[in-house]
Amino acid sequence: MPSSGLLSIIALGMVAIALAAWLLSRATRQGYAVCLVSIAVYAFLYVPLAIVVLFSFNDSKLNAEWVGFTLSWYKTLFADQDMLRAAGNSVLIAVVASLCATVLGTMAGIAMHRYRTRVLPFMVLTPVAMPEILLGVSLLIFFIQVVGTELNLLTVIIAHITFCIGFVAIIVRARLAGMDESIFEAARDLGASPWQTFRLVTLPLIMPGVIAGALMAFTLSIDDFVITFFTAGVGVSTLPLQIYSMIKIAVTPEVNAISTLLMALTLVMIVVAGRLAPDALRGKAD
Repeated sequence: MPSSGLLSIIALGMVAIALAAWLLSRATRQGYAVCLVSIAVYAFLYVPLAIVVLFSFNDSKLNAEWVGFTLSWYKTLFADQDMLRAAGNSVLIAVVASLCATVLGTMAGIAMHRYRTRVLPFMVLTPVAMPEILLGVSLLIFFIQVVGTELNLLTVIIAHITFCIGFVAIIVRARLAGMDESIFEAARDLGASPWQTFRLVTLPLIMPGVIAGALMAFTLSIDDFVITFFTAGVGVSTLPLQIYSMIKIAVTPEVNAISTLLMALTLVMIVVAGRLAPDALRGKAD
C-alpha cells in the first residue's frame, strides 16, 4: 500500500496533469510549443509554493518527507512569541513604509512626468539601481555617523521607504506616460484649480498605478533581508531575520506555516486591490 507521501505526490501530479490538459485544450491558436513552455514556467513558479503550503501541515520536524496531516505547527507558530513579534514587526514596517513610499513615490512620478529634467529621475531611481548591500552599508553609515542615532525600528522603516519610493515612482510615471495631456488641459480650461485637477482628474486616472505601486512596495518591504540586516540594530527582529536565525539550527514546518500565512495575506491584498481598482491588475487605462 503506497505511503501518504507517495499519495500526496500522486495527487499533485494529477492536478498538474489536469491543468496541463486544460491549457493544451485551449492552445489551438497559440500553438502547443508556447503552451508547453507556459506550463513549465508556471510549474517552476508555483510548484515550490505548493510544496511549502503542503509541508506546513506535515506531521514531522523534518521537511524531507511527508509523514501525515497535522495542524500542530500552526499551534506552535501562534505560541512562538519570538516569531509572532518578528512577523508583527515585518507587517508594521511594510505597512508604514508602503504608505509613505506610495505618497512620496506618487509625487515623484508626477514630478518626473511633468518636469522632464535629468537630475530628478537620477535622484529618485538611484536607490532602485543601487545594489542592496551598498545601499544597506551607506544607510548604516548615515544613521550612525551622520545622524548619530541608534539603530532601531524607525531606522528600518526609513530605509525601506528610501528604496521603495523609486519603484512606486516608476509605476506611476509609466501610468502617466500613456495618458492624453489634453484631458488635464481641458480640466484647467473649465476653471479647475491645480488641486482640483489633481484630485478629480489626475488621481482617479493614475489610481491603478498607485495601488500597484503600493502592493509592490509592501511586498518588497516585507521580505527584505539585506537592507534590514544592516539597519535593524540589536533587539529588532523581522520575519526574514528570524527565519535566517532559524536556518542556522534547523528549518521546521513552523517556517512553512508562517510562509503560508504570508502568502494568504498577499492573496487577500491582491483581491482587495482588484475590488478597489479593477484596472490595477489588468494594466488598462480608463
